[in-house]
Amino acid sequence: MTKKKQIHLNGFVQNSPSPHSTGLWKHAKDKGIHHNRLQYWTETAKVLERGKFDAVFIADVLGTYSKYGNSHDAAVRNAVQLPAHDPLMPITAMAAATEHIGFAPTISATYAQPYSLARQLSTLDHLTEGRVAWNVVTSYLDSEAINLGLSGRMPKELRYDRADEFLEVVYKLWEHSWEEDAVVYDRDRDVFADPEKVHGINHEGEFFQVPGIHLTEPSPQRTPVLFQAGASPRGRDFAAKHAEAVFTKGHSLEALRNYSQDLRRRTVRQGRNADDIAIFPMVLPIVGSTEEEAISKYEDLQSHVSYEGTAAMLSGHTGIDFSQYDPDQYIEDMETDAVQGNLDMYTKDPNKKWTLREAIKNHGLGNGTARFIGTPEQIADQIEEWVTVGDADGFNIAQGYSLETFREFVDHVVPELQKRGIYRTEYEGKTLRENLFGRGSHLPDNHPARKLGVRVES
Repeated sequence: MTKKKQIHLNGFVQNSPSPHSTGLWKHAKDKGIHHNRLQYWTETAKVLERGKFDAVFIADVLGTYSKYGNSHDAAVRNAVQLPAHDPLMPITAMAAATEHIGFAPTISATYAQPYSLARQLSTLDHLTEGRVAWNVVTSYLDSEAINLGLSGRMPKELRYDRADEFLEVVYKLWEHSWEEDAVVYDRDRDVFADPEKVHGINHEGEFFQVPGIHLTEPSPQRTPVLFQAGASPRGRDFAAKHAEAVFTKGHSLEALRNYSQDLRRRTVRQGRNADDIAIFPMVLPIVGSTEEEAISKYEDLQSHVSYEGTAAMLSGHTGIDFSQYDPDQYIEDMETDAVQGNLDMYTKDPNKKWTLREAIKNHGLGNGTARFIGTPEQIADQIEEWVTVGDADGFNIAQGYSLETFREFVDHVVPELQKRGIYRTEYEGKTLRENLFGRGSHLPDNHPARKLGVRVES
């Protein structure tokens, strides 16, 4: 009997009050206003680990949603991913409170420096004993660029060119600077590490010049698990080349199936296997003991959504100031230098033409992602369908009200998935890469990071 495909789950969070359901910080069950306290993060990690989730997936932005009305007022008033606290800081506390779950912070390759970021993530991989991933993004907000010293957002092609080289640099640092047996701990000879086995990477490129050695010895995974979320053709090619797992968002099964087919084709063109990349669509589960109860909960959540705040978020996501548009006009297909996927959700939906008002109302709950609404059995049915028909490998679980959405899913849906034999009852390995892919802790040999070399100076 063929073993059923095993589903993987990440908890989708951000260090902000109600980051992906705009306005839900007001809900009586929401705990997001405590995002500035360690207990909120350790409790989140423990709930998700009890549910045998692979990782806490931490989204992030470095700027404000100021495109709407050319002002940050709506973002401030409605807590539109603002306050925006750092995604890395809670990780060691969560790791200390858990044993198995991984952590996937979002860090932009547009503004970070590879030499220092490589050290940060290696340090976290050491401290978590191999439980770290990196969600590689390129930044889309004008406010990020301006506050970080640029005149405006980099063009998309330039952002991806820089990100390509950024990854080349960190691959050299993580994979090739320190040989596997460089650290010897030889007390008799007074040698901690063999300098002949520690190499400067001598990188000289268009964006970066990094001659030196990596500042940390090899961590359990060497390279963190690599997530990416490109939606444009350029972004998908970038993901197909580099990513081990991709985060995608859409509200229809057909859109997911088309995305999965396209991404796997691109991955093969990069010289990798189609199943070398795991696809994680985002979904928002709304669980009830009956279908009627679940629908009532959905309506209650919708009533807490901020229309103005969501309009500001959608404007920031797409780079389009929707305050200038008639809410009842249809949104047309167009290209954006911001997040193409958030625009395509509405302009390329094969099942519906969206007015701006409809898109904003939809986008406010779970950033417009698919909602699985019903009993635990009904939600498990939808999960199975999206795996078999949509070719998903797992899901990033979004929240309506922060933390309690996770608790309800873990308490009621996870046992149903386990009963069906499609979800783990125990973690399989020690590191995040082992748990996600059922293989070793290091990148596979066919990944581009493994094929790079460094010019070792004699």
